[in-house]
Amino acid sequence: MDLGARLRFVRTARNLSQRELAKRTGVTNSTISLIESGDMNPSVGTLKRVLDGIPVTLGEFFSLVPEGDEKIFYRANELLTFEQGGVVFRQVGAPSCRRTLQILREHYAFGADTGAAVYAHEGEEGGFVLQGRIEITVGERQEILEPGDAYHFDSRQPHRFRCLSSEGCEIISACTPPTF
Repeated sequence: MDLGARLRFVRTARNLSQRELAKRTGVTNSTISLIESGDMNPSVGTLKRVLDGIPVTLGEFFSLVPEGDEKIFYRANELLTFEQGGVVFRQVGAPSCRRTLQILREHYAFGADTGAAVYAHEGEEGGFVLQGRIEITVGERQEILEPGDAYHFDSRQPHRFRCLSSEGCEIISACTPPTF
């Protein structure tokens, strides 16, 4: 898949118009249009600015699975792994511009959290606690969930996760649209 087609698929998968992406990035709408049509090859800096507005990293952008190479089944060793501050995310499937659902197995070390500040993004998310205890804050509400408990909320509400168990916490979650 060429660069312009990749950008168009990633942008439309996140339900962004060219105008909205231009507002977010400071890159003109006409430049985004020229890149997507293949009439312009952007500098790495310009491409990074555009991708930051989606948001997607350069690595994720270039690792997208091209059309026709759809994978359906995944072995444990094929799951993508991302680590961030004591939290390990194992994602089903590679980042793809065609996917609108992200499925994760999340492991939180004792005391690990999604960050000191709450965050919000477009979409919905939900999940099941498999092991341990996790404190979840959504807006002004806060609960401690244990194995067998579940959650589901509008991700536009500011939210935060924090592990309270010395043995860590394990969650299976889904998010739409994907956040990374």
